[in-house]
This record gives sequence, structure tokens and C-alpha cells, in this order.
Amino acid sequence: MFVGHLAVALGVKGAEPRVPLGAAVAAAFGLDLLWPIFLLLGLESVRIHVGDTAFTNLAFESYPWSHSLLIVVGWSALAGYLGRLAYGSWRVGALLGALVSSHWVLDFIMHRPDLPLWPGGPVAGLGLWNSIAAAIVVEGALLAGGLWFYARASSARDRIGRWALVGLVAFTGVIWITQPWSPPPPSAQAVAWGALILWLLPPWARWIERHRA
Repeated sequence: MFVGHLAVALGVKGAEPRVPLGAAVAAAFGLDLLWPIFLLLGLESVRIHVGDTAFTNLAFESYPWSHSLLIVVGWSALAGYLGRLAYGSWRVGALLGALVSSHWVLDFIMHRPDLPLWPGGPVAGLGLWNSIAAAIVVEGALLAGGLWFYARASSARDRIGRWALVGLVAFTGVIWITQPWSPPPPSAQAVAWGALILWLLPPWARWIERHRA
């Protein structure tokens, strides 16, 4: 799952305006923000495996600290607590924690069984990535719904508010939709360094919010 995480962040912001969009995007993508760091530290591993699923050439061999269900519950609780401290609202904190948890749920739908329930435990995944068409329909529908909900609940104050949002959706959309037809990455190290680009998304979302009412 990729743009689906952006979709739920936009949807939550549309439902609860007190949730900062930058924080919502950071929470929704949180596990994938941690993942390349853990890869570079040698705590987790990924392997280039052409055809691992129809949608991606990556085999997620080990990612217990960023993507196991038990640890994700801990990350969610931490996000909720920090959200409560930062924004003075248990509701905002709870929504940010829920966004972190939503990442695992959405990945569970897409991934083949490779998501650990706890470090060293059994793995799970429904494997929607085995069908390119089904993956595109499901995730594309999520993105369309989240974007509609956010656009309905907010309006651009200026051109930046309009085009920065369009740019964010286009940027993430191109990364997502080209995956099945992109050449395999040269190495796992290249995957880790490339994935650090996701750290641009929270400040980008914050920039959008400053220009929307």
C-alpha cells in the first residue's frame, strides 16, 4: 500500500480539522518512515526478487521493528501520547495513533503473507499485490475517496493551496502506479536510501495546510 496511506491521512483531516495535515501524513506513513532507517542500521532486511508479487519486485524478508503487529500497537500508542502532548487533545492523539495502526491494516490487505504478528512470530497478508488490476482499483478508490473528502472539507486560499495538493497527489501517484513496470532496484541499499524521500511528505503536507482554509 502506498497512496492508500495518503488517502486515510486526507480523510482523517477532512473529518477532524484539528488534526494537522502534516502530522496526519507522518502518522499514516510512519512505519514506512522508520523502515529505511532500520534497513540502513541493519535491523531489518529486504531482498530484490523479480516477480515476488505482480506489483513489486521487493521481498520483505524481515521488518519486525517497523511492521510487526505487536510493535505497531506500541508505535500507535506512542503516536497517540505524543499527539496528545503536542496538540492538547486526546481526540487528536487517538486519531494519530489510529493512523499509525491503519498502515498495518492496509499493508495486510496488499502484502503476501510477510507481515509478522510479532518479532519472530507467524506472518500474515492477503496478497492483493498478486493482482495488478485489483491492487490499482482498491488503492485508487481509496485515494479518490480520501482526496474527495479532504477537498470537500477545505478550500485553497491561493494557488499554492491548490497546486501543492495536486503536486503531492501526483508525486505519490506516479511512484505508486509505476511500480509494477519499473525495473528492479540495483540493491537493497539503494531501496533504503531511495525510501528516505518519504520524509518529504509530512513537511509538504504542512505546507499545503498553510495555504488552505
